[in-house]
Amino acid sequence: MSQDPYELLGVSRDADADTIKKAYRRLARQLHPDVNPDPATQEKFKEVSRAYEVLSDPQKRAAYDRGGDPFGQGAFGQGAGFSFTDIMDAFFGGGGGAAAHGRGPRQRVRRGQDALIRLDIELAEAAFGVTRELKVDTAVLCTTCHGSGAAPGTRPITCETCRGAGEVAQVQRSFLGEIRTLRPCAACRGYGQLIPDPCRECSGDGRVRSRRTLQVKIPAGVDNGTRVQLSEQGEVGPGGGPPGDLYVEIHVEPHPIFTRHGNDLHSTITLPMTAAALGTSVSLPLLEADLADAVDSDVTREIEIEVKPGTQSGSEQVIRGFGVPGLRGGRGDLVVHVIVDTPTRLDARQEALLRELAELRGEEAPQGQARASQKSVFSRLRDAFNAH
Repeated sequence: MSQDPYELLGVSRDADADTIKKAYRRLARQLHPDVNPDPATQEKFKEVSRAYEVLSDPQKRAAYDRGGDPFGQGAFGQGAGFSFTDIMDAFFGGGGGAAAHGRGPRQRVRRGQDALIRLDIELAEAAFGVTRELKVDTAVLCTTCHGSGAAPGTRPITCETCRGAGEVAQVQRSFLGEIRTLRPCAACRGYGQLIPDPCRECSGDGRVRSRRTLQVKIPAGVDNGTRVQLSEQGEVGPGGGPPGDLYVEIHVEPHPIFTRHGNDLHSTITLPMTAAALGTSVSLPLLEADLADAVDSDVTREIEIEVKPGTQSGSEQVIRGFGVPGLRGGRGDLVVHVIVDTPTRLDARQEALLRELAELRGEEAPQGQARASQKSVFSRLRDAFNAH
């Protein structure tokens, strides 16, 4: 059987790294002991694995191409153990090769988490914008150690167990040779450094919790659930790392007069039946009336709603441009709904007058009118097509 790694993998001598990796994956799936336990196949799998170990490592490949021994020992196929990490790299997209192993020490300094706080505001504040003062409780930089985690006058030292690598290797022998696995160092928890004398203020974390005051500007037009982002105002990261962001989630409190639908405001006025029949005018306060500075300003605080004679219950009027300003400009409308209030109790004089009115209008015993509900647009289009 050939001992040439190129022939074992079935690739040319000018094959690139991706071609070599694909060839090894294909052969490993066919020859792996879990798939084919035959002793001869297991031996072939070890040869193919060693061939990949040579060709996936640029230095070993160059040494073999020059005619040397890439393992520094005997003939090809009898070299040092093949790392289990190399197999994982080949299958799952790692760097490949015996030189591409450890991930290195964990970073002690990391970005902080984002924070979320809820803010209750009034409808007028959501519509026209407001600046609020917030008190937030988050992690901030420790001013004693300035994020290092070490007591003043001291500093972190290199871990002697892993020598700063943050991980240690464990080697086991198997039919594949030596299988080497890397695990985080238990002594330094993967950081590569130890803090022999932690800061007493932050217990070595580099940050402490503190309450601080922020000014947040809420733009005009926000609605329930809108989140306002304050960059770098969240939690300071471990080791004094950069802070995350603070998100202010808006909750708009119910209004006694208006309800909001998108950028439109809706309000309902209730009229007695006489006013609806004869017509009248109603003063309706606007949302601007809720602004604290509207008392001494030129802001329009109310408008007159003209109710035409014969107005029916359920009718509505649309007043353009008196809704909520949009986040991207423009402004919604104010929609006024009219409800006609029919009296439920009448005294003798009122009942007599109504009966007299009914007699004058010929409505002493009205039969009412029944008619089909109005067809939708789609129904009318369907009827038009059927007619042709």
